[in-house]
Amino acid sequence: MKKPVKTIALVIALLLAGAYSYLSNEGSLDQASSLTSAAGVDAIGRAYQNQERGVQVRGEGIVTRMLSDDKDGSRHQRFILRLRGGQSLLVAHNIDLAPRLSPLREGDRVEFYGEYEWNPKGGVIHWTHHDPGGRHVGGWLKHSGRTYD
Repeated sequence: MKKPVKTIALVIALLLAGAYSYLSNEGSLDQASSLTSAAGVDAIGRAYQNQERGVQVRGEGIVTRMLSDDKDGSRHQRFILRLRGGQSLLVAHNIDLAPRLSPLREGDRVEFYGEYEWNPKGGVIHWTHHDPGGRHVGGWLKHSGRTYD
């Protein structure tokens, strides 16, 4: 009878250790997200300083201004984000290939993964959608728990 008791004790100990590890690291996802955001802000800041183009970046920001859609060629939903470091960034999201972020308002938080293009006002993020031709890395936007790609 000692063997089953040792086995049960071992299983309970492993379950408790796993539960403790999970609960003690529960905030790590927020920390990891924060670190990713900080790294994204740094990468975008470097791309801006170096006037780079075609840099794949990930980050997040707060919507500070809604702009009218760009209707020349492919239609793009446009808005300005303020990044954690204070940099402004124009998002040009192709709504012919991906859904419009709706509802989107000033003050909303938006995460992004797309291609950075330098301009003197802070830069532009585009390719925030899949590439139907499969030649470009797919990007996305996240807003209010939904991913737009």
